[in-house]
Amino acid sequence: MDDVLTLAQWLSPAYPVGAFAYAHGLEQAVADGFVSDAATLEAWLRDVLEHGGGWSDAVLLAAAWRGDAQAYEVARAFASGEGRLIETLEQGTAFARVTGAVWGTDDAQLPMPVALGQAAAARAIPLDLTLAMYLQSMLTNLVSAAQRLAPVGQTEAQGIVRRLTSVARDVAERAEDSTLEDLSSVAWLSDIAAMRHEMKSVKVFRT
Repeated sequence: MDDVLTLAQWLSPAYPVGAFAYAHGLEQAVADGFVSDAATLEAWLRDVLEHGGGWSDAVLLAAAWRGDAQAYEVARAFASGEGRLIETLEQGTAFARVTGAVWGTDDAQLPMPVALGQAAAARAIPLDLTLAMYLQSMLTNLVSAAQRLAPVGQTEAQGIVRRLTSVARDVAERAEDSTLEDLSSVAWLSDIAAMRHEMKSVKVFRT
């Protein structure tokens, strides 16, 4: 129970990492018409979880949890553009700073999945639980962002979260036995949307 409650605190919207300010390219996806309602949002997020940032973050988190020294550099190199790099570094660095102050862990500039993986390992929080709750948090944050961008109601949004929770769990289970050799991302439209968002002059979200 302590592990669940610790992760719930770390991944809560109240934890000061600024996750509310990032949309992982969704703002541009809405502007370009790829996401326009609940159905297209659900399809988009399913691909992100299974084939894009969800999967790659899970692999990086698992590597960091196991103490792979390459996780930091690989995470930086794997960012598909400036926006994605900003998103993962600024959230991860904020997470490491706050967690270091409260729990006495290292305070460093780290990509978000690396920071969480290292913090969870330091407290002996199981990898499978950490992966599942991280992906669930990523899902809920993106659904929340989408509600501010597209005509998706609160009940529809919660239905999406409920249906995609099983996807988050399945991705977590696959990532548990992964290594950095398994790192991949083929959610091309998500990456392109994130890169196009970097050039957007008026924005609601930072990414």
